[in-house]
Parts: sequence; structure tokens; C-alpha cells
Amino acid sequence: MNTYPPLKTGTILRKRYRIVALIGQGGMGAVYRAQDSRLAGRECAIKEVISELNVLPAEQQQTQEQFYREASTLARLDHPGLPKVSDYFSEEGREYLVMDFVPGRDLQEIISEKRQHHEFLREAIVLHWTNQICDALIYLHNQDPPILHRDIKPSNIKLTPQGLLKLVDFGLVKELSTDDNRTVTVVQGRGTLQYTPLEQYGGDTGHTDARSDLYGLGATLYHLLTNTPPADAKTRFLTPGALVPPREINPAISPNTERAILSALAMHPDDRPPSVDVFRKSLLGNNDSFSIVERRLRYLAWQQAISSNWWLLLVVGLLFLLSILVTLYTPTMAL
Repeated sequence: MNTYPPLKTGTILRKRYRIVALIGQGGMGAVYRAQDSRLAGRECAIKEVISELNVLPAEQQQTQEQFYREASTLARLDHPGLPKVSDYFSEEGREYLVMDFVPGRDLQEIISEKRQHHEFLREAIVLHWTNQICDALIYLHNQDPPILHRDIKPSNIKLTPQGLLKLVDFGLVKELSTDDNRTVTVVQGRGTLQYTPLEQYGGDTGHTDARSDLYGLGATLYHLLTNTPPADAKTRFLTPGALVPPREINPAISPNTERAILSALAMHPDDRPPSVDVFRKSLLGNNDSFSIVERRLRYLAWQQAISSNWWLLLVVGLLFLLSILVTLYTPTMAL
């Protein structure tokens, strides 16, 4: 794996995007915060993908064609739980994917903060978040052909100031072919150890499906509720019993939630729920505390919306009052 210097602040890509800051970097590229010069005030996130050195021109062309084909698939996605992909291009041997910049903190930061204060996140709040993540994954899995994320983890999920969750990294998204159920990699990589199912360890040669994303979701839910990532699949394969039941770490977790998490973390895909939708129903179906928190959060969202737009509501109210006054006094004035 090669290491590449990141783009400098102020670099202009495609005569349009000005690099503002480096968000994150890995061996195969980086993610930047940028400004769109064509749309004043718009900030975006740009994911940079760098091909391996010393590859034949034909292989480089094939990689670029694959990137364009699969980036166009991402650009067609439209869901509130996913950042919108607005552009993609190549420049100086590097591929770039332009997405909405998502403000807020990722869930890994929130977990770290709770752990530092020796506290756990409330289960009902975590279930509320999980419900949103499930929505986004069900949307991806229901595409034709289905799309897998393959890197579900707390650091790839952002909580916006409005309280919405978004899956922010498309680094390992794969389009699931309908002919032989094999997948085609969008960007090279194999996920993060603690959130990766055993069948994904084969990289591009391993068979993955919607249940692989479910494993990552279960591992993320485990981490959110225990402040500790689960034992990775390879360790669990070599050492049965290495996975500590989440209620042993956080007794406040309900038995139903623990059962759902452990079912999603089953080593063999056939032992997991068949879909994210089935998993969500088993997790949230009869959870009273979740329902109460859902209602409370909706109420708070309405309060926040009213607070943020009080002046607009005032103007509308004044206009409405004025219209009533005009209606009442117009006949008198005419006489």
C-alpha cells in the first residue's frame, strides 16, 4: 500500500472545488472538506481514491471505468440517511467523489465522550438511532440491483445538529449483481476488523450479501450500548466464547435488545435475520421505551423547528391577522 501526500489547502479541483481542510486520510486516498465555487456558500465533502502505482495502462483504464460506473450508481441514490453524491471525476491519476458535507459529530466521538465520563448511552436513544440506520440500509438493499455498504461502524455514522443520522462513507459500497449473487467492489478495502463478518475477510473473493451489513449494524449497536467494540470475527472463530454478552457489560440493556444484537452478530450468515427489516422488527417491535422516546424526540424536533423559525411564524401570523382586519373593515370603509 502506498502513502500519498494529501492535497494542500487552497487546491482547486476541476476549476470548481477549493480544498478547505483534510478530514481524514488512508493509504488509498483521503477525504476533504471543500467549497463549491459555482454555488456560493455550499460546502461539500470530496472523497479521493488513488490507484496503485506500477499498474499497466489497461488495468488503470479498467479501474477508472469501474469507478465511473459505480460512482454513477451512487449519484442516483436519494435518501435522507445518505449524503447526496453530486459529482465525480478524475484528475492527475486520482478519482474524486463529491458529496454533501454532513455537519455534526460521528457516533464514535459520542461513544468516546460517554466512556470518558463512565456513562452509557440510553438504550431508547440508541434504538431511535438504529431505526434511522435501518431505514438507510433497507433503502440501499432494495435498490435494483441491491447495494451493500460493507463498512457500517460508529465513525461512519454522523449525528447532525437536527438529530438525523447519516451514513457518511461510501468507501466500500458494492453493487450486488443479480446473475450470480457476486459483488463488484466500488473502492478497494475490506472494512474495519471489529465490524466485519467472517465472510467479508476474503475481500473481493468473499461472498457478501445484505446479512453482511447486518453484522456491521449489530456490531455498531453493541459498541453504542457497551462503549466497547465486540470481539472481531476472526478471534471469535479461533476462540469460541470470546464475544462477551452485552448485558454483562451494561446490565441496563433489555433482554430483547441483547437477543437482537447477538442474532445480528451470528458467525454464519444463515444464523442471522434474513434482512435488516426483519432485524428491525425483532429489535423495535414491542419496545415501549423506544416508542416513548420516538414521540418525545418528534416533539423536540417540532419545538426546535418553531424556535428556529419564530420570525417566519410571526410574519405569517401578522399577515393572517391583517387579512382578517381587512375583511372585517372593508364593508364599513366602502359605506
